[in-house]
Amino acid sequence: MESQVLRKRVRRLLVFFITALVLSGLTAVPLKWEVDILESLLGEGTVVERAWPALSDWISYVHAVLTEMHENHRFIFYGTDWLAFAHVVIAVAFWGPLKDPVKNVWVVEFGMIACVLVLPLALIFGPIRGIPFFWRLFDCSFGVFGIIPLWLARNSIERITYLESNVA
Repeated sequence: MESQVLRKRVRRLLVFFITALVLSGLTAVPLKWEVDILESLLGEGTVVERAWPALSDWISYVHAVLTEMHENHRFIFYGTDWLAFAHVVIAVAFWGPLKDPVKNVWVVEFGMIACVLVLPLALIFGPIRGIPFFWRLFDCSFGVFGIIPLWLARNSIERITYLESNVA
C-alpha cells in the first residue's frame, strides 16, 4: 500500500518537473516578444530603474541587442529554438521513470546531475559572456529549484525499492 502511495508521489513530482522543464525551454522561442515585455516593465524609464538600476540597464541592453538581431540577424534565434528543443527532448527522457520509477531511477539521477551542473556553467561561462552576477544567480536558480522535486522523487524511489525488495 505504501509503495503505491509513493509511486503516485513520484509521478506527481516528475510531472511537475517535466512541465517546468518544457515550459522553461519553450520560453526560448518567443524570446524577442518576452524581452519586449520585460523592457516595458523593468527597463530604463520604469520604476525599477530607480529601485534597481543595474537590472533595468541590463534588461534595456539585452532588449536593444535582441531588437538589432531580430531586425538584421534573425538566424541567430535558431540557436534558442534548439535550446527549446533540447528541453523538450530531455523532458521526454522522464517518460521512463513515470512508467517505472524503480527501473529508471537513473534518469532521475541524470536530471539531478544536470541541475548541479547548471551552477558551474552559469558561474564559469557567465562572466566570460559578460552576464551580470545577479543574472547568473537567476540562472543558477533553475538548478537549485529543479533538483528539489528530483531529490524528493529519488528518495521516494529508494523507499519503493526497499519496500518491494522486502516483500518477497
